[in-house]
Amino acid sequence: MIICKIIGDVVSTVKNRRLNGKKILIAQPLDLNGEPDGKEILVIDTVDAGAGDRVLVMREGGSARIVLQDNEIPVQAVIVAVVDDIDIVKEK
Repeated sequence: MIICKIIGDVVSTVKNRRLNGKKILIAQPLDLNGEPDGKEILVIDTVDAGAGDRVLVMREGGSARIVLQDNEIPVQAVIVAVVDDIDIVKEK
């Protein structure tokens, strides 16, 4: 899983039928300091996330399909949580 920030959404009127009714968002992966870390990805939203939210993304197709309860859906990444806070313990 990775932490991302939602930076936009995708609107598509013509798509694979298994994506009907699914909200597709644009997510920017973040490092543990909250800085951008890699290229943006498209994710299916299952938690009603919105622009600016930090989210936890399952970025493995098989696991994403389990979350969506659909073995045939063509996805690689799905949002599984909105992140409220991150606490990192620093060594002394």
